[in-house]
Amino acid sequence: MKTVYYTASSLDGFIADPDNSLSWLLSRDIDEAGPMSYPSFRATIGAAALGATTYQWILDNDPGGWDFTMPSWVFTHRSFEPQDGITFTTDDVRNVHAAMSEAAGGKDVWLIGGGDLVGQFADAGLLDEVWVQYAPVTLGGGAPLLPRRIELRLEDHARNREFLCGRYVVSPAD
Repeated sequence: MKTVYYTASSLDGFIADPDNSLSWLLSRDIDEAGPMSYPSFRATIGAAALGATTYQWILDNDPGGWDFTMPSWVFTHRSFEPQDGITFTTDDVRNVHAAMSEAAGGKDVWLIGGGDLVGQFADAGLLDEVWVQYAPVTLGGGAPLLPRRIELRLEDHARNREFLCGRYVVSPAD
């Protein structure tokens, strides 16, 4: 089991624009059956974690709303309507990670969006891989891919239509 941050980024390192929008991403051409695509990645996932901003964006912008069937944890201080399969928490990532790992049933844990939340997992030594699909656009600002220094080693790369895709392993700190 691994804990993996799988996301898309602009070339200048942002996962959302200054208005927390993903409109820059949703118009891009990607092969859903191609290398490092979401469906193939999603098949390896047993549990997920995300921040409140990402969760709210999904609720506000995805016509299907929240349709994840995997156990999920939303790290938040906000109030949300209860939803089956979702645990809302303010707990430390170390405590939640143990529950997520158990719920994943041998599959990987996915860290969705939220560069700062991913940074908290990295700070606790709980981040194993980072997968980034780089879109051919610059945003000039917004939510950073990762707001702290994390040493990574490139393990794999591919082109999927418009996207340059990379899979990195977190390198141990010296």
